[in-house]
Amino acid sequence: MFADTAVLVERNLLTVRRIPTLLLSATVQPLMFVFLFAYVFGATLGGGAYREFLMAGIFTQTVVFNAAITTVGLANDMEDGIVDRLRSLPMSRLAVIAGRVTSDMLLGIIGVVIMVACGLVIGWRIRGSATDAVIAFAILLLFALAMAWVGAVSGLAAKNVEVATSIGFLWMFPVTFLSSAFISAGSLPGPLKPIAEWNPVTAVATALREKFANASPPDFPAPTGWPAEHAAEYSIICSVVILVICVPLSLYLYRRSANR
Repeated sequence: MFADTAVLVERNLLTVRRIPTLLLSATVQPLMFVFLFAYVFGATLGGGAYREFLMAGIFTQTVVFNAAITTVGLANDMEDGIVDRLRSLPMSRLAVIAGRVTSDMLLGIIGVVIMVACGLVIGWRIRGSATDAVIAFAILLLFALAMAWVGAVSGLAAKNVEVATSIGFLWMFPVTFLSSAFISAGSLPGPLKPIAEWNPVTAVATALREKFANASPPDFPAPTGWPAEHAAEYSIICSVVILVICVPLSLYLYRRSANR
């Protein structure tokens, strides 16, 4: 299974090398969000303090949006008939999906590295210990893995690339923006507040801020509730639960697609 996965990872990365524009969504888009939120919205939300608050949200948003790469890539493989050819080979069925997820994860890591550099340029700093920083990036990568498998489920459930693109953004935007990625969840009205507080995106962003020791702007309401008080633990629990659900579900959808 691991050897089959490695072969497919190499195949997917070779495709990126031959078509470099595939890197745009993993690199340029996050940079656009950094500058947009940091300088357009940040001017009225706390300036430098908001930029420190912002970066954890941008990191989290990026790994969520990178799930779209997996969704579209897997749907494209299904539509082009590549998956049908792989089915005829003596290889692990799970490796087909894992190969796509792993290669897209590697592209996502490149995007995170670029964002770290961009964050340093706009004044963001890691103010916690080196150990806490490593833990923060580990939490982020685990969540990225979970989101990639969500993307795999979406891609396998879609009938074609066009549908896959629509499915991806239908859940990515509300999940990302109904959270504390860019604002304090405590400022949301009515039922939106508890939804945002229990949103895994909020937990990951909060955990990163805690580990990076990035304070919120003074006028932002402080996060409250169990998810905020145990952000790192809740982030890990959410990621593991998503993986436990999505890995077998993606394999089921892959097997079912053979009967389409």
